Amino acid sequence: MRTVVFDLDGTLADTSGDLIAAANACFRGMGEGDLLDPVADAGTALRGGKAMLTLGMERLGRAGDMAEVERQYPLLLEAYAGAIDTHTTLYPGAMEAVALLADSGYRVAICTNKPERLAAMLLDRLGVSGAFGAMIGADTLPVRKPDPEPLREAVRRAGGVPERALLVGDTVTDRETSRAAGVPSVLVTFGPTGMSVAELEPEALIGHFDELPGVCDRLLGPA
Repeated sequence: MRTVVFDLDGTLADTSGDLIAAANACFRGMGEGDLLDPVADAGTALRGGKAMLTLGMERLGRAGDMAEVERQYPLLLEAYAGAIDTHTTLYPGAMEAVALLADSGYRVAICTNKPERLAAMLLDRLGVSGAFGAMIGADTLPVRKPDPEPLREAVRRAGGVPERALLVGDTVTDRETSRAAGVPSVLVTFGPTGMSVAELEPEALIGHFDELPGVCDRLLGPA
């Protein structure tokens, strides 16, 4: 059984606006105002909450203050959970591609470094949780991407076999995960990092989800 596993943030959905807003809520709580820009810092947002907090601390001249980053991180998650889908949108064609793959016999799943509770909440809010056979979050297992086990477990839970799977993502973490698992990676070029993902030398690049079904057939072969 062929399986396509998707990253979530920056791949299926542009979540950067809500992530930036949550980080800025933390900085305002510190009395510092908004330190991150929802456009210029979108790439950092999609690397996670601690990356955003670390960048903000650097802008305050407090580079390396990981104690404050750790203190603010639970507050960021709380703020994010309270407004998780205010600005978030699915990328054009994402769910159409997921449906087409499923109709063609592929198993489809999600493997994300977003905490499982928040990932499930967001998928529910977007109305797409039922489209996926499995979802693995950052804390579902004792390890997270780029360790290959979350990817493999997502495949298994969706009913597939890890040897006939690929990962669709947008970052070096996704590329390293697929390489560690010994499966192809497809990286999207419509996220904040754009065409720079070509430097990671994935097995394929797509500029729109319309391209994905054909790429999957080419990389994974016939059913």
